[in-house]
Amino acid sequence: MKFIVIGITDNPQPFFPPEVLEIIKSGKVFSGGKRHHEIVAPFLPANAQWIDITVPLNAVFEQYHDEVVVFASGDPLFFGFANTLQREFPDAELKVFPTFNSLQLLAHRLVMPYHDMHIVSLTGRPWQEFDRALIERVPKIGILTDKQHTPAAIAQRMMDYGYTYYNMYVGEHLGNPQLEKVTTLTLEEAAQFAFSTPNCVILDGKTDEHAKPYGIPDSAFMLLDGREKMITKMPIRLLTLQALDLSHRHVLWDIGACTGSVSIEARLQFPHLQVEAFEIRPECEAIIQENARCFGAPGMNIHIGDFLVCCDSVATYSTPDAVFIGGHGGRLKDIMEKVLTVLAPNGIIVMNSVIAPKVLTDSQKLWNEACEELNLQQEPPLHIQLNDHHPITILKCKR
Repeated sequence: MKFIVIGITDNPQPFFPPEVLEIIKSGKVFSGGKRHHEIVAPFLPANAQWIDITVPLNAVFEQYHDEVVVFASGDPLFFGFANTLQREFPDAELKVFPTFNSLQLLAHRLVMPYHDMHIVSLTGRPWQEFDRALIERVPKIGILTDKQHTPAAIAQRMMDYGYTYYNMYVGEHLGNPQLEKVTTLTLEEAAQFAFSTPNCVILDGKTDEHAKPYGIPDSAFMLLDGREKMITKMPIRLLTLQALDLSHRHVLWDIGACTGSVSIEARLQFPHLQVEAFEIRPECEAIIQENARCFGAPGMNIHIGDFLVCCDSVATYSTPDAVFIGGHGGRLKDIMEKVLTVLAPNGIIVMNSVIAPKVLTDSQKLWNEACEELNLQQEPPLHIQLNDHHPITILKCKR
């Protein structure tokens, strides 16, 4: 197999260098999107075969044989179709003739240097990498959009979580002299605006004035019925994150999340993490959501219900390699046993035990018994006393 991938913009009268014109002239099988076909149709030979790139892609790939000339948007190696061809046809010969991608064109129109721009693709992808860029306070973000992740949806998400210190630049139909449009807006304006497609976005902001906190004050959280004892205290919270070894983990499960303090702190300090928060009390869902918005922690998944009863399909969630048990209701062994059915091979489980006369008997005893019966290897516990509160023991185990 051989693929020749030619990048084009939205210009209805594209310019091709002589080498590319010769390739098109001698080609037999061509492929691309419907919009690409409309643009390049005048250049194709009379007997050309055209294969539309539509989903499902497997049906398209089955039609590819011998040599195919593919038209793609912008730079085909920039979140483009050439990447897909490399993955699906690893042994194929590949030659690429790129043009400027849409974010480069938008930066050119704005006369904006873009060597320091962080790129996020939301085209057919979830919010995860965009949320991470916001949490990390990236000052300049280039975004490839789609029909769900529109400029308006992006602006609204940013406002919901307090990232309001960016300006938004939107480029529509870049490369098309008749339809091209570049707009500069505030997030409030962008959230109310309907943009035509295709479009892309650049965000530019003074993020150095809005540093993320390292350790959120306990008093800043919305609490469950105002009960201060229902929140993991900030110093304990940070030590718990350290015990979870989150810089080397990918998915955190917070079981018994309550107000979401551990989940939110983890999301802010380790924005690469996917966080799944489980809580049995329905009233906590709104509390966790409000705390997440207040502290700028988008992207957490909240699951309400009894972990042992309502969360039967835990295998459908992302496989955890770090689990924090913030509440167990006396059913610690059952919870740990269920966690072990999905825990990654190198996964760890952490729990905080309050050293009070009755709780010591109940909590740490249950932990020790569960670890022994489930053949889990415990690490040395960490004992902490915070002010006048009862001492805390941070417990940690692994397979």
